[in-house]
Amino acid sequence: MNATSILSVRNATIRFGGLTAVSELNLEIRPQELIGLIGPNGAGKTTAFNLITGVYQPTEGEIHFAGQPVAAKRPHHLTKMGIARTFQNIRLFGSLSVFDNVRAATQLHRSHGVRTALWRGASFAKAEAEVEREVLDLLEIFDLARLRDEEATCLPYGDQRRLEIVRALATKPKLLLLDEPAAGMNPTEKAELMRLIGFIRDKFGIAIMLVEHDMKVVMGICERIAVLEYGKKIAEGTPEEIRKDPKVIAAYLGTE
Repeated sequence: MNATSILSVRNATIRFGGLTAVSELNLEIRPQELIGLIGPNGAGKTTAFNLITGVYQPTEGEIHFAGQPVAAKRPHHLTKMGIARTFQNIRLFGSLSVFDNVRAATQLHRSHGVRTALWRGASFAKAEAEVEREVLDLLEIFDLARLRDEEATCLPYGDQRRLEIVRALATKPKLLLLDEPAAGMNPTEKAELMRLIGFIRDKFGIAIMLVEHDMKVVMGICERIAVLEYGKKIAEGTPEEIRKDPKVIAAYLGTE
């Protein structure tokens, strides 16, 4: 692993029966870097996310995060290590309030056990007060505090997307993976999303990797872009390099 990388993917391959979904993927992500992963439908982008987050285990190859191998670690272990993600289809706790959706994520790093919770002594009360402040601070930053008591499913689509990102940030990640965050958004919402992603990287000092089909979003905010086709990485570089790469133009961007 490169000493300056927070994530290192080396020759990662995964097969489902006779189908190779991702083949010999090599990828490095540095701390506080903003990187995009693009490619046609079925190129293996979400599968790559699932490999990084422990949903799938690679058939071959290695993945290291923060200097540690992640082989055989379950998704919740990797979340605790510092990898958080959002999903292509929003996965909020629909019947819970905005506040409780974020509160649930903060429990990952809480140390009190069942006995403390049942006893509800001074230490429990102090811990709960800290959780409430932490959640409200996050909601305030993302202009969601005013909606703290609303059910998640009652929020407008753009607010649901923001809430999902806030919930991921509540796990205190070092790397945030965003799976098609602009899906279903109108141009105004997409412009706000671009500003928000850059703000998150700078405010929280974390690395961000996003899968996204909207090239205006990807080219507008990513410092580096990797391109997949049929599970293989065919190019990697700056937005300007990717925009001019003949292989990428042929496979994905087209001549427009």
